[in-house]
Amino acid sequence: MPFDHPTAGRGPGDAGVHDLRHHGDAEASDGLVDFAVNVIGDGPPPWLRDRIAATLDGLGRYPRAEHDAHARGTVATRHGRAPDEVLPLAGSAEGFALLPALRPRLAAVVHPGFTEPEAVLRAAGVPVARVLTDPADGHALDPRAVPAEADLVVVGNPTNPTGVLHPADDVRALARPGRVLLVDEAFADAVPGEPESLAGDAGTEGLLVFRSLTKTWALAGLRAGYALGAPELLARLAAPRPPWPVSTPALEAIVACCEPEALSAGDQKARELSAHRVSMAAALAGIEGVAVQPSHAPFLLLHLPDGTGHGVRQRLREAGIAIRRGDTFPGLGPDHVRVAVRPPELARRLVDELDAALRALVVPA
Repeated sequence: MPFDHPTAGRGPGDAGVHDLRHHGDAEASDGLVDFAVNVIGDGPPPWLRDRIAATLDGLGRYPRAEHDAHARGTVATRHGRAPDEVLPLAGSAEGFALLPALRPRLAAVVHPGFTEPEAVLRAAGVPVARVLTDPADGHALDPRAVPAEADLVVVGNPTNPTGVLHPADDVRALARPGRVLLVDEAFADAVPGEPESLAGDAGTEGLLVFRSLTKTWALAGLRAGYALGAPELLARLAAPRPPWPVSTPALEAIVACCEPEALSAGDQKARELSAHRVSMAAALAGIEGVAVQPSHAPFLLLHLPDGTGHGVRQRLREAGIAIRRGDTFPGLGPDHVRVAVRPPELARRLVDELDAALRALVVPA
């Protein structure tokens, strides 16, 4: 697992050849079947919609301290933490935007991974070392590859877009005195039982965990999530926030999604999604020339035959299907694509159209 250390020839704002601010929503145009975005479903279930809607009559008032406290307390109970170890967020993206407040001297970001943390850090002038996982090793995490001098390390678990679920002990091994270890667990609740989550780990020094409610509960438009960490670390992270950063509806969503009934329903959704992923991965792997990265997440990373990536994405769009390009992720190339796991009837359409696109593009030798 090599790393790309900042050099004098690369400015802190240089993202290299990768468009770090490109995300799947840019490809999910109206009218297309959406395999580009990892949100599960078109919107929240009726019970959650009703909980959120019930807050609307109170929108004439600013979010109240008791709402924030209720959200912190519910999340704390959900993860076995203390309330002051919880920071409600307007989605994980807000947490990433706050990272420069930690004043890191060198940030190490494990790639391929979600690109927004690196984009934020570079924009703030923070030097970034890219730690690239090895596809030959299944993109496994090697803690020894992270530069010792990094005082901020960012890793996803499961990692987007590879879907790799790193053992908790390997992730925990990245922690050390004087370092903040940020684990992005945006997709952790898509893994039945959340076996490798560090969300309940209050004993690891410098550990910061971000959780999102966007994916499982289809709340991308609401922006709701939270951070977990030591109170003093959360205070440093939150220092530049404006007043009332999380809306009343988002605070209610945080509470609703962390209550026992929701946790049970979410785990059932995770089990259904896992079954869909297994069948979808097998069908995609049956297409000649397509390599499927094993995944524990609600998406699959595909490696297409050399030179076909752009043409496949174009042909699929013409067929009414959006998929996520992979070449904006450091460590991947133009023939990588990411596809969201969908129910069998939609997955079958993707498989058929992808097979047809490749047959049209790949000329037999």
